[in-house]
Amino acid sequence: MNFYFAPMEGVTGYIYRNAHHAFFKDVDRYYAPFIVATQNDSFKTKEINDILPENNEGITLIPQLLTNNANDFIRASEKIKQYGYNEINLNLGCPAGTVVSKNKGSGFLAKREELDLFLDEIYTKSITKISIKTRIGKDHPDEFFELIEIFNKYPIVELTIHPRIQKDMYKNKANRDMFKEALNLSKNPLCYNGDIFTASDYREFMISFDSINSCMLGRGLVANPGLIGEIKNNKKLDKEILKAFHDRIYEDYKKVLSGDKNILYKMKELWFYMISMFSNYEKYYKKIRKAERLYDYDEAVSGLFREQEILSDGKYSH
Repeated sequence: MNFYFAPMEGVTGYIYRNAHHAFFKDVDRYYAPFIVATQNDSFKTKEINDILPENNEGITLIPQLLTNNANDFIRASEKIKQYGYNEINLNLGCPAGTVVSKNKGSGFLAKREELDLFLDEIYTKSITKISIKTRIGKDHPDEFFELIEIFNKYPIVELTIHPRIQKDMYKNKANRDMFKEALNLSKNPLCYNGDIFTASDYREFMISFDSINSCMLGRGLVANPGLIGEIKNNKKLDKEILKAFHDRIYEDYKKVLSGDKNILYKMKELWFYMISMFSNYEKYYKKIRKAERLYDYDEAVSGLFREQEILSDGKYSH
């Protein structure tokens, strides 16, 4: 099985990736949070920093683009290619309202004629391989039957399917019946993404989908950075390793961010996922969320690691 780390905006940037790769060497590919391809042909400094080869040494990274304009995609892919990347992932999955309202991400799935023309142009002109991460539709799962016919026209290096519609956001269960349809209908290699939070979840998934060779983990892997190790080796996440992993991220953010507020914002975002791995975490999480100074944050986190344990069945639960 190939294990991929899903792109998560604001969470899995290069500082996080480097720390994860240092302590948990079991991810085959990391996908970078999306870059918005625009007409002005320029990337934000933070977008460039995130994909710079020197910020991703030893890591297999796939940059991701968000756009519904073929010319913008091509221009952006040419720029990304200059950094040495030979594959770009197209984001057709983001469910955020601000993205969908512009007919991008999973909003583009509702514009199937435009999507078909867009794919025709980028696959005709692209100078890199193109993989795609998609949902199964915008408003209804049955949209996927039209979408898969479109996808089958193009040499998608890998099609990652998160089997929810846009309107689901991250609620309801992943529609694995529709993923089974995808397995039967797709002419391109498939990767599965969705609702694998524990090793048990993975084993349950594999009972029905043992032919799948690639699995992308997102929220479950941020909550439990050692999840792939648990899946592969039945090895429970070690609290001391998690503490060292946390400390590496924390110290690296201190080097590039100024002011307690900015550093705390990034760390609180991480704890939104990781906190549920701990026993009796409520009072510590409250202190972490309310912390306005690094001193208060340090005190809350130290207490959590000192006084509580990693749960054997812990998983992301928000």
